[in-house]
Amino acid sequence: MDWLNYHHLLYFWTVAREGTIARAGEKLHLGQPAISTQLRRLEESLGHKLFQKSGRTLELTETGRLIYRYADEIFSLGHEMLDAIKGRPTGKPQRFVVGIVDVVPKLIAKRLLEPALQLAEPLRLICKENSLERLLAELSLHNVDIVLSETPVTGAMKFRAYNHLLGESAVAVFGTKELARKYRKGFPKSLDGAPFLLQGRASTLRRSLETWLDAHGLRPLIRGEFDDSALLKVFGQAGEGLFASPSVIQDEICRQHEVEVIGELPSLSEHFYAISAERRIKHPAVVAISNSARSNIFA
Repeated sequence: MDWLNYHHLLYFWTVAREGTIARAGEKLHLGQPAISTQLRRLEESLGHKLFQKSGRTLELTETGRLIYRYADEIFSLGHEMLDAIKGRPTGKPQRFVVGIVDVVPKLIAKRLLEPALQLAEPLRLICKENSLERLLAELSLHNVDIVLSETPVTGAMKFRAYNHLLGESAVAVFGTKELARKYRKGFPKSLDGAPFLLQGRASTLRRSLETWLDAHGLRPLIRGEFDDSALLKVFGQAGEGLFASPSVIQDEICRQHEVEVIGELPSLSEHFYAISAERRIKHPAVVAISNSARSNIFA
């Protein structure tokens, strides 16, 4: 495998920027012979001449111009990385990669992520949706900065990660105007025999809801099961059945899907977590998400 000597590349980049080996030596605090030797070794390793003389200055060859463009990007990224680590403005949108567990309601994910987009520093938000197990694998490889989940990571999982509770929400039942009129009276006992739409089996809310219904001796008529919470709400909007969702987003659900709140399920709640590879949250976007969730969204 070929390896690039980045010290040699730095000397080449500096000479190209300064125009002469003498000025590059002053910049690097090195003697001219040392720089000339490093440039020659770089040319030998690449198999191409990088400079040609033009009077008292050096001009880049065609290959030299190509190498310079790459070197300029490499060292610019290096400076940007140091600025980002030290919290200084970089001038470029910072990548913020978020893993969203596929059972987390889209409306809650949107509300959680909005504060990150309102930071003074420009941000490039990248969302990846998958199962918790796969997203934790991505987190272990540092391919995502944070994972949003309705389930905390446990000690049984191989990768060491840390849970940061963002908040909890009560659970409400929704339905069209016609269904609400029919099942609001006597709620929640009216759920017995009522048409109902359930989340997929991977959903924590699905499991909690089944446990709650069983404990209260209620047997709704299950009309459908949906892994995608957005699709579930579309069927709910069509009047195919009642459905449950965190009440923290009830205004958005009612507005977007033209349904009504029938009532909240007593003692049933849904929790949401940010899972990170670090015990202490440091990323400014994650800090903004956490602060907003605790002081505003789930307050």
